[in-house]
Amino acid sequence: MSWAMHLPILPVLLPALTAVLLLLLGDEEARRPWARRIALASLLLGAVLAWRLLGLADSGTLTVYRLGEWPAPFGIVLVVDRLAALMLALTAAVALPVLLYASGGWDAHGRHFHALLQFQLMGLNGAFLTGDLFNLFVFFEVLLIASYVLMTHGLGRERLRVGTQYVVLNLTASALFLIGMALIYATTGTLNLADLALRVPQVPAPEAGLLQAGAMLLLVVFGFKAALVPLALWLPATYAAASAPVAALFAIMTKVGVYALWRVHGVVFGAEAGASAFAVQPLLLPLALLTSVAGVLGALAAHTLPRLIAWLTVASVGTIVAAIGLFGTAAWSAALYYLLNSTLVIAGLFLLAELVAAQRGRMADRLEPCSPVRQPALLGLLLLLAAASNAGLPPLPGFVGKLMLLQAASDHPWAVTVWAVVLGVGLLTLIGLARAGSILFWAVRPELPSAASGASPRLLAATIALLGMSVLLSVWAAPVQRYTEAAARQLADRSAYARAVLPELGGPAAESVRPYRLPQPQPLPLGPHVTRQP
Repeated sequence: MSWAMHLPILPVLLPALTAVLLLLLGDEEARRPWARRIALASLLLGAVLAWRLLGLADSGTLTVYRLGEWPAPFGIVLVVDRLAALMLALTAAVALPVLLYASGGWDAHGRHFHALLQFQLMGLNGAFLTGDLFNLFVFFEVLLIASYVLMTHGLGRERLRVGTQYVVLNLTASALFLIGMALIYATTGTLNLADLALRVPQVPAPEAGLLQAGAMLLLVVFGFKAALVPLALWLPATYAAASAPVAALFAIMTKVGVYALWRVHGVVFGAEAGASAFAVQPLLLPLALLTSVAGVLGALAAHTLPRLIAWLTVASVGTIVAAIGLFGTAAWSAALYYLLNSTLVIAGLFLLAELVAAQRGRMADRLEPCSPVRQPALLGLLLLLAAASNAGLPPLPGFVGKLMLLQAASDHPWAVTVWAVVLGVGLLTLIGLARAGSILFWAVRPELPSAASGASPRLLAATIALLGMSVLLSVWAAPVQRYTEAAARQLADRSAYARAVLPELGGPAAESVRPYRLPQPQPLPLGPHVTRQP
């Protein structure tokens, strides 16, 4: 069996082994250059692996990797489809500039930054690849444990205070995750996502109450991770208190909650879930729209630039989840396209916020008049670019994503509300960022001393890279949109996913891994535990 057959496991193993190597290397100052080189090499290799898996998924191949050659649903499976591959690529696209930025000096503010970053990537990649709920929980805990330490990296009273709240709230959410899984397992006898997609429709209405209670608990858990209102209040203070590279990396972490909502409530409890179909639909769309509104109002009221960006993170999550809550492939394609852009822009804004703050003297990141920055033209243009894309101005990708969403919602009963919220949030986002830009770059006090020098090329390059990748989404809008449409259709094809993962349904044999090209949609063959719905 060639090494290529083991591609799905490598995005998990590579950061795990790199983290162990970095811990063995130690964190002494003399060894830090080697730690940076090793971490960078690992991330570059990880990006190559993600790109290779993206190409494999784009060909229509759904790859299933069975650890220990145990067949699903009894063994652990990793599944690479278009959605999982794209999330892996997005994670690599954010992590590389973050590492470049942190290597400019932030990694020296605390211990074992690079090892913790690798553990976080291990958890992120595993969460996107796993094919069952229990291992989703495991990878959630891996990335959260790493994030606990990264959150307090560099210490400080405010960071420690907010970090303690962050840990307590996440531990509570993890306990609810276990309870929700237990309810689902008690009803269906499985936690494998493909098997759940088959068994959930077979649970009759009288017995579906326990199953739906588990689904509601998972909505609370994933809503907390994704920062849905009313569970989003932890995020602004947490992200604003974190160091710039950590906050930028956390921009992808909220998308794990969104991804889990998509997999579980969009697919398993979606249109074909029998008595439990659309179990959370009455709540999901209203909560998502409310999240967008609350996020942009929080941004307008923010008194610091990082807190403003953190609230915009909440608003962007609301827009993405609103598209998921429309439960249609066109809306899901829009959600995926908008997710790519918002993640890159938010991550770039967190890095940009620190570059601006470092040149404003004692006012730092507070939105109050202060001394002029040393690089007003460059930093101002970067903020303008990010603001236009986040608000949805043409021809930037934020506009493309929101246009796709509005078109998908045009025939929905909530169409008027969705249009009003999406357009209103975009307008208020532009106003909030324009207000911040005018204070930072125009409302200056020349009599106050400014920074001695501008930002270093390394820090600027990392920030420009993130915002530049957002622009490329507009340049390559057509192929990216084709990919997101194909990913949405593949995600909705539950029967093909089940045939690929479960060997008894005519999918791959019980080998450790075998690429499986999705067939044309056909009636699902009936297994021993599956009955046809009338």
